[in-house]
Amino acid sequence: MVDVISKKDVQTVSDPHKRDIDPWADFRLVERLNLEFTQNYTHSLGKYSRFFVELENSRFMATRCETCEGVYAPPRPLCPQCLRVTQWVELPGTGTVETYSVLHFSPGSNADVEALKTPYILAYVLLDGSSTLFPHILDAPPDIVQIGMRVRVHYVDRTVFHPLHLMYFVPVEG
Repeated sequence: MVDVISKKDVQTVSDPHKRDIDPWADFRLVERLNLEFTQNYTHSLGKYSRFFVELENSRFMATRCETCEGVYAPPRPLCPQCLRVTQWVELPGTGTVETYSVLHFSPGSNADVEALKTPYILAYVLLDGSSTLFPHILDAPPDIVQIGMRVRVHYVDRTVFHPLHLMYFVPVEG
């Protein structure tokens, strides 16, 4: 779609005397176009694809180094200690809050984040069976969240902007 400005939006200088004052007068006639583009592209989640595919299947996957036995969530294709290729393992999806932040505004980085009601919690969770912290949204009232709190992964069954938002943490009941 192309919108062309109307002639009434164009200013010209017809007085030669004004051209002496403004040498750019002949270049002030500018046609502006508003263009709308639609683009489709394919994006690969690369070596982490299985992690995201399994979130759709309500399974939480991590990677494990068979040499040093480090378990990484988020997954890593290579062990940072041994530089060995890791293997996929499933974690139970439960863990402990190690630290957290209460966020009072959304950075609006994508539609999923923009839709979050503030305040919301960003928790760093040590998942059972993992060697690393997993930072993600914890759906809980800020006044009950505390370090050491037990949480579990909750899977969603809705369309999301990014597959990482197929899950979030919730407090373990009881």
